[in-house]
Order: sequence, then C-alpha cells, then structure tokens
Amino acid sequence: MVIFQKRFAGLTELALGRFVARARRAAGLRGAVNVLVTSSAEMKSLNRRFRGKDQPTDVLSFPVEPGFQKQFAGEIAIAAEIASHNARALGHSPAEEVKILVLHGVLHLGGYDHECDNGQMAQREEQLRAKLHLPLGLIERATIKRVSTSSVSLRAKRKRQP
Repeated sequence: MVIFQKRFAGLTELALGRFVARARRAAGLRGAVNVLVTSSAEMKSLNRRFRGKDQPTDVLSFPVEPGFQKQFAGEIAIAAEIASHNARALGHSPAEEVKILVLHGVLHLGGYDHECDNGQMAQREEQLRAKLHLPLGLIERATIKRVSTSSVSLRAKRKRQP
C-alpha cells in the first residue's frame, strides 16, 4: 500500500506501488511493503520517536517482527520535501528520488545496514539501482561527499603548510 500525505508531480500511488513491487522482487524481499510519503515535520517526529534523533530524515524503514515476514516485510516512510530538495540538487526528478529512497528502505527491510555491514548494502544498492535504472543512490552520495570533503580538507592543509 502506498499513502501520499504529500503529492509528487509525475508520481501516482499506482506507479509507486508498481515500483515498490519491482524493487521488492529485485531485492528478494518477501512480504508486502507499505510506503508513506509524508512531510519533513512528520519525519522529524518519527525519527525522534524511533531513533532518538530530533531532526528530519529522508527515509525510515520499519521492519516487522520475526515470524510475520512471510505476509508483511515492513513499512517505509519518506520525507517529501527532502526528496524534492535532493532531486533538484542532484539534477533528477522527485519521482526518481522517491524511488531511490524506496530501494534504500527495501534493502533495510531485507536486513542490510550500511552503518555496520562493510559495504554489503552499498554494493547491493548499486547493483539494484542499475537493474532498476535509477541514478546515484544514497550510500554512494554519502561516500562521494565524504571523499570530496576529505580532499578539500587535505588541499586546505597543504596550502597552509610552508
């Protein structure tokens, strides 16, 4: 089931529902996935409640308890404003950004965790993005941003050295 509390131009509940099914199958995830596209304020509230972080985030995943996974894999919440902003900044459509976030969430529901899996989720996300014809994913963006920030820091240090 897909619920839009915030609408997107070029993306319907039906189209997103079909993409969720494709992403789920591609990732080998069994069970239904519900997706909520909501406001940044709602995402901040969910992030604070479930992760203890008092800030909005682009995507949250809520896996089901073990034993229920055959019928239902979990839920994904996406911040509409953050998705739109990131899409503009990265030069692709908001609809593509929502799909990138769905894929990221589906992988989390499948048990991947980029914070501690030594790159397994990043590799899988990259493979599935190519298969699903999606632009640069979340993990790759973070990696590129860290590398470019580190490069800028190194260049700045070199300029300061005599």
